Amino acid sequence: MHHAPPRRRVSHRSSAGSRRWPPAARLHGGILRSCADAAQHLLSTPDVPVVLHGDIHHGNILDFDARGWLAIDPKGLCGDRGFDYANLFCNPELPVVTAPGRLTRQLAIVAHEARLEPKRLLQWIIAYAGLSAAWFLGDGESPESTLAVAAIADAELRGLERDEEKCVRFSARIPLSLFGNRSRSCF
Repeated sequence: MHHAPPRRRVSHRSSAGSRRWPPAARLHGGILRSCADAAQHLLSTPDVPVVLHGDIHHGNILDFDARGWLAIDPKGLCGDRGFDYANLFCNPELPVVTAPGRLTRQLAIVAHEARLEPKRLLQWIIAYAGLSAAWFLGDGESPESTLAVAAIADAELRGLERDEEKCVRFSARIPLSLFGNRSRSCF
């Protein structure tokens, strides 16, 4: 009989690579600083924790014929569901990552199917991309692909936040009586 590995919570100390993250953000700044800020926000506002795979990507989901598609090599983490989904966005090669509109289309599908809030999923993508970039930098490899994902997701998040602000300003001008029992929220 196989026993599940002990579960660890997703945190700044979830892996050896994550210790590289704050120094990388301080040293390189820019988008890595945004990644570290997103991670700090997410970890300080946790969602209901669930069991996570911890390393879900195309190389860890295999077709076992009669047994079907199975995820291998779980890390036994426990935390916010967005953490597992973020790697789906960070794993492809640079030409796929930077294809125009790719992240926006994939975000809509994944957020809908997984029932995740798009804004929070974008924050997880940014945070995970920064962690991945810190791993690459620490290993002396190029983080170009994951930094591209972080930059694209960060721009998408800023656009979403601008749209939310416009909606709030617009709805604040509408008399409450027009809303009846409903909220003024546009979303």
